[in-house]
Amino acid sequence: MPAPESPALRALIDDRYAELAARCRATGVALHDDAGVAERIRATLATSDFAFEVWRRQPQLLAPAGLERLRAGGDAGTRIGALALPQDELATLAALRRFRHAEALRLVFRDVNGLDDLAETLSATSALYEALLCTALDWSERSLAARFGHARSAEGALQRLVVVGFGKLGGGELNFSSDIDLVLAYPQGGQSDGVRTLDNSEYFVRLGRHLVRLLNEPTDDGICARVDLRLRPFGNAGRLALSFAAMEQYYQSEGRDWERYAWIKARPVAGDRAAGKQLQELLRPFVYRKYLDYTAFAGLREMKALIDAEVARKDLADNLKLGPGGIREIEFIVQLTQLIRGGREPSLRVRGLLPALSACEARGHIGAARAKALREAYRCLRRVENRVQMLRDAQTHDIPGDPLSRERIAHGLGHEHWQALEAELAHHRALVSEEFATVLMPAGGRAASVGVADATLWQQACAGLPEAAALEAAGFVPGGEAAEALAKLPQASAVRAMSPRSRERLDHLMPHLIGAARASAAPLPCLLRLCRLVQAVARRSAYLALLEEQPAARARLASLFADSAFLAERVIAQPLLLDDVLDPRIDQLPLKRADISAEISRVLATLDEREAEAELERINELKDSIAFRLGLAFNDGRADAVATARRLAALAAAVVEAVTALAERELVAQHGRLPGEGSGFAVYGYGSLGGEELGFASDLDLVFVFDGARTQASSDGARPLDGARWYQRLAQRVMNWLTVLTRAGRLYEVDTRLRPDGSKGLLVSSLEAFDAYQRSRAWTWEHQALLRARPVAGDAVLGHALGRVRREVLAVPRERAAVLADVSQMRQRWRAERDRSDAAWFDLKQGQGGLLDIEFALQGLVLAHAAAYPQLLEQTANAALIEACRRAGLLDEAQADTLARVHADLIERALACTLDLRPRLAARDATLEAWCGQVHAVTGALGFGF
Repeated sequence: MPAPESPALRALIDDRYAELAARCRATGVALHDDAGVAERIRATLATSDFAFEVWRRQPQLLAPAGLERLRAGGDAGTRIGALALPQDELATLAALRRFRHAEALRLVFRDVNGLDDLAETLSATSALYEALLCTALDWSERSLAARFGHARSAEGALQRLVVVGFGKLGGGELNFSSDIDLVLAYPQGGQSDGVRTLDNSEYFVRLGRHLVRLLNEPTDDGICARVDLRLRPFGNAGRLALSFAAMEQYYQSEGRDWERYAWIKARPVAGDRAAGKQLQELLRPFVYRKYLDYTAFAGLREMKALIDAEVARKDLADNLKLGPGGIREIEFIVQLTQLIRGGREPSLRVRGLLPALSACEARGHIGAARAKALREAYRCLRRVENRVQMLRDAQTHDIPGDPLSRERIAHGLGHEHWQALEAELAHHRALVSEEFATVLMPAGGRAASVGVADATLWQQACAGLPEAAALEAAGFVPGGEAAEALAKLPQASAVRAMSPRSRERLDHLMPHLIGAARASAAPLPCLLRLCRLVQAVARRSAYLALLEEQPAARARLASLFADSAFLAERVIAQPLLLDDVLDPRIDQLPLKRADISAEISRVLATLDEREAEAELERINELKDSIAFRLGLAFNDGRADAVATARRLAALAAAVVEAVTALAERELVAQHGRLPGEGSGFAVYGYGSLGGEELGFASDLDLVFVFDGARTQASSDGARPLDGARWYQRLAQRVMNWLTVLTRAGRLYEVDTRLRPDGSKGLLVSSLEAFDAYQRSRAWTWEHQALLRARPVAGDAVLGHALGRVRREVLAVPRERAAVLADVSQMRQRWRAERDRSDAAWFDLKQGQGGLLDIEFALQGLVLAHAAAYPQLLEQTANAALIEACRRAGLLDEAQADTLARVHADLIERALACTLDLRPRLAARDATLEAWCGQVHAVTGALGFGF
């Protein structure tokens, strides 16, 4: 039920409805005032003085055809084609304005009567002004061409004006009475081709002025659109239109942070739209930086300070757009995320506020609850803003103060009285204001006070006089090491070369880092690592900004640097991982191989050019990010060891798959393809990769196999290769690209010695040669290795064939005693050569009762019994093999429980050693001795002599 009208509002509606009816009678317009039509007209009159004025001036819009236009679907772009503009400029001005008034009336009518929702109203408003821009520009171009011809480049190519829409027009979410923010540009210099020529710079300035006059000049019919050109380079002092080259030069040398925010929503809205897209691509590096850009905070603060000053000066506290908790603060929250991350995540480069908010939510950068609150607040504020402007077609964001106007707005939005709407607005604005304050200045962020003692320590370091005694008193023992590290930092070349603004940021940050290190579990190691990190990122102000702006990242970083030497070294080597320190969640991570592969494809698709070096760098960055977060999750106790090792193996398999596909693509580009379906090339993963127990620093055991039937075939490229050489080149390229050192580091170390004949054999083997070797020449230990092997990349058909060979080879009946003897002998040999255990320390891998005892025992059981239990061959991971052997009756419940428990514990200890950059040695204690003794008892009971 609609809210009841007050007597004053009812009288207003009655009077105006009666006046319109009289106006229709006077002009001969048939007004069909049946109940449905009358109710909708009255609802529109209750909401909008503007609508009343348009109907009074154009009563034909109340005729059946006019009312049908109001009810009809489709935006203004579908109707403006029927608008035949005369050659006379004054008549054109009038025609454009009357069209705008009729279409704006349609927007009010449909919005008030629930025919369009908010998104449809904003989109249709944007479409109206785009249509007006295009039509006015076409008329202006014809007018100018009649005098000076068409603009041409120096090469003679036709040049057209590019009209770029900014703000809510660019975002397709224009409010009812907004101005339209435009920037005008043209592709190249040159001159027009008329009898009277103009240089392109002057030609397009004249064209721009003519366009603005058609839209913006007041007439008896009002204006068509309020045009604002102040966002152009150099603002009001700049030329009205600039070439693309001049635009690029300006933004590279003069561009300011607020202009980056403005360009987020920019898009071509009229003129040469294809060239406009080229301009956007040209300027994209200015808007979206290659790396995570936390310097965007500084620009946001500057803009907010200017807005706050204007709000205070003009008493705009209740302003729906600029006041606290207003529309602009919601836009800033979302756009900040876009600027920080949009360079690396193209899915965030969307223009509309609500689509951008959804993109930030989908990528996990704005939580679901926060996104919902911001979305609801934005919709509420935009609905009220639109109704305020629809009231009198005024470019205002202030709620009128008189009671009747407030009642009209509240009534039109379904509220019983103004106080109910006011309470809803206050609720949303309070939430937005709180959220914005948290984003702009998080607790402990840039505005946080610095401890006097920590500031003094840094000041002494900058003066070259750090005091070891003072550092020891602060907890950095021995103080001499801390003093040396702090003294060297200000003198480092990268620090001395800092800009004044970056050095100011460093001086503000360092006392915070010193304090964070002092409060950590290991103050000195933490401080030494932090000093190395600062030196590594001194030339990248965005990273310093991250640490300065994000106290959560600072605290996590200090805790991590105190706790894990390995992860600390990864951050120092790859500062891009600082973002993962800030957001350590793994629930957003792709953890399964297929999902990781999809994410690699998505990341590579964001590159401007698919060039091998850049692709390898991005694969490396993604691999490092996922592995690092897995390390954080394990280190924090959020993921167990077995799951972590399995996920690291899935990550490695996906990386090998991506590199293999990249290597094949590059080889095909150079030499063409070999005949036949698929590539005929497969990569077999052995060891911890095949067994899904990869560590954080593990190398990859790989074997390359190809389809021998294609050996004599030739590739079909301009530089053909025979099959054997083609496969050799492919294997070499995969090897090289997995191990090459890029700017993002090295993907993996690779070991290929498990191939047939080991290091003496060919790098890549045919399937037939691999089969023959495994059946006739392989040792028992090589079949043990084959038990952990699985295809990880390449041709799926060939991988399936390899799996069949593996199953057939391993399922051959064997004498149990001989297998146990061979496995025991090899285990004894390895222990004698490699076990680093002593009276105090236990070798987690090689020690008696350690990981290899469990692994060898399982392999021996499977080799001895696979003929009878072929299902054992479906598993390659030790944890899964324990369960498979239990189900097959090869292990009893107690034995299986012992092996599973100890295996998980030893994997956990081994991973922890890696994270602390220690050898995989554990101090002997009663628990470890007991558990390893139980493993030794189990292997002995199974018949192994370990």
